[in-house]
Amino acid sequence: MPDWVAEEHRYLFQNYGRQPVVIERGEGTRVWDVEGKEYLDFVGGLAVNVLGHAHPVVANALAEQAKKLIHTSNLFYTTPMIELAKLLVENSCLDRAFFCNSGTEAIEAAIKLARRWGYDTRNGAYEIVAFLDGFHGRTTGALAATGTARYREPFEPLATGFSHVPWNDLEAVKAATTDRTVAILMEPIQGEGGVNMPAPGFLRAVRDWCNENNLLLIFDEIQTGIGRTGSLFAYEQEGVEPDIMCLAKGLAGGVPIGAMLAREEIAAHLVKGDHGTTFGANPLATATGLATMKYVIENGLTGQAARGSDRLCTRLRSMEDRLPVVTEVRGRGMLIAIGLGADISAEVVEACRQRGLLVNNVRPNAVRLMPPLNTSDDEIDRACDILEAAIVAVTAPTAK
Repeated sequence: MPDWVAEEHRYLFQNYGRQPVVIERGEGTRVWDVEGKEYLDFVGGLAVNVLGHAHPVVANALAEQAKKLIHTSNLFYTTPMIELAKLLVENSCLDRAFFCNSGTEAIEAAIKLARRWGYDTRNGAYEIVAFLDGFHGRTTGALAATGTARYREPFEPLATGFSHVPWNDLEAVKAATTDRTVAILMEPIQGEGGVNMPAPGFLRAVRDWCNENNLLLIFDEIQTGIGRTGSLFAYEQEGVEPDIMCLAKGLAGGVPIGAMLAREEIAAHLVKGDHGTTFGANPLATATGLATMKYVIENGLTGQAARGSDRLCTRLRSMEDRLPVVTEVRGRGMLIAIGLGADISAEVVEACRQRGLLVNNVRPNAVRLMPPLNTSDDEIDRACDILEAAIVAVTAPTAK
């Protein structure tokens, strides 16, 4: 058998910190490496695999569409893109959809739409207020909006017109707003920042500020959307509606796709020739997105994610009584992080992997879990047992 890790080191860019496991196949919440070892996958493709691995709904949609039509370009209509747009609009507070290929592309589209709206209606207002510890993507525009300096600084100068304020600080939002401000961009829950929750009422206060100052509210639901937090979109649980929303990750159950949704009066400002994409809205991705979305909605997976989350959080919070290093459990639905009292998350992730569980060290002192929405109680219990054993192994001298 080839040494796949060595081959990767030889032929690929070394810009990822991969875990030393070569995954060959998956089924549901489990994956197997090339040597046949089984793992519980609580990384879930970074919140992508909402139905788990090799789900028949995803596989069948891909296979059936591939036999009919894979790509035509946006010079023509296809039925899957129209059906998926209709499903998204009818199940959200927004009116129109634009499809692209990834989350960062959805953010780029939202930035352009907001600035075009500002150009048309706000005397050229173009500045966007975003948040520290926020993450919006890797392209230069999305990176400029990202509030984590270590991602931005090596690539500066980036696009101008972005400011970053502390999370949950409404006064900072107000102070950053000028007559050039066109929008506020935020995640309802900061995923890559460590699964940072909004303070009670914070999203509502930001919405009210936007209303008072004729600003657009852009929600980045790339990680929180498609049932991840226990509702189809996270904004539903806050009772706060955005003007623009960005989606990706779980939208097609593992097939690359992104989407920007907007209110009718905002979407109307992106006119013919303003924006486009070669592969966006291709029949393969949109047909799979349609099948995935229908399955999530029609089979109550948002409720299943909420119930699974209750069990998962109860098990995780019980560790706080036994393991002093576990300081917090935060998140919603199947997007959960464990806060640690020391910068040991990388060691915990490695100890979990050795015991057959894949998790993510989202921050030096936080471990993130993003299993499929339909993860079973037994799988949750098994993952929690492994995670606790891993934490004990890493912190044995201080564990009770």
